[in-house]
Amino acid sequence: MLSNRLRILGVLVIVFAMPQVSSGPIVPLKTTQISPRKHAPMRFHGLRPDRTISSENWSGYTVTGSSFTQARGSWRVPTVNCSATPNTYASFWVGLDGYSSSTVEQIGTDSDCSNGKPSYYAWYEFYPEDAYYAGNLTSLEPGDVMSATVTYNTTNGKFTATITDESRPLLAFTTTFTPSGRTGTPKRSSAEWIAEAPCCSQNGGILPLSDFGTVSLGGDYTSLSSTNDATDSSTSGPISHFGNSVEVMTMVSSEGVDEAVPSSLTPDGTSFTVAWESEGSEKTHTWGQR
Repeated sequence: MLSNRLRILGVLVIVFAMPQVSSGPIVPLKTTQISPRKHAPMRFHGLRPDRTISSENWSGYTVTGSSFTQARGSWRVPTVNCSATPNTYASFWVGLDGYSSSTVEQIGTDSDCSNGKPSYYAWYEFYPEDAYYAGNLTSLEPGDVMSATVTYNTTNGKFTATITDESRPLLAFTTTFTPSGRTGTPKRSSAEWIAEAPCCSQNGGILPLSDFGTVSLGGDYTSLSSTNDATDSSTSGPISHFGNSVEVMTMVSSEGVDEAVPSSLTPDGTSFTVAWESEGSEKTHTWGQR
């Protein structure tokens, strides 16, 4: 479907105060710390026998429509097995666009491994702009319950992304973004709840996926109501309310081997899990729209 021309960017955000929700200028810090990876639009691999989608970087759910104004999600930060996958990366996020468009407005967390050591942090990205750490959420704990929202203001044309560590509610962050001609005009044609293998290797490919076990997304697993829902021009509600506009994605390697597999939705249509299957290998194809 979509493509990537990404580069790794090592930038951190530091916030000197500790308000309930914090935002502020982006300040570069020491590059010895693990930097947030770039993320990307969905990279289509093929259709599966059950007519769901194989993707080389996304696993989870997307809903399609028009003029989306909000996507909300929640999940538990999964623990990575860095003994099994010592230099790998895994991202978990909620956002708008990227399924069939060239921008993504997203906010989420990473569970990474670097030289066998785990790292857990929050980030935001308005692709194709760069990714940044999300304020003071640079040292999360496995099992923390996260909530996140991306909204679009039809009056001023700005996107707002917010993320909160509900397990430690003083840790929260919000930021706004106004699209420019340089970044392209967001179509607001989809909303997503995703586990992702981010980019980029030195060759510009998708990075190997951390063994995160199973990540649980939605209120049935986080006890947070009104999460894993979205609003567009005709529908407002949980994932299942979008009916035939719901798409399910399994992450696969470039050879088609499963890497991360989503479950079915829970009976109330709000929640699901994604199970890690394999690390995969670096994917270095040129990114291009389907």
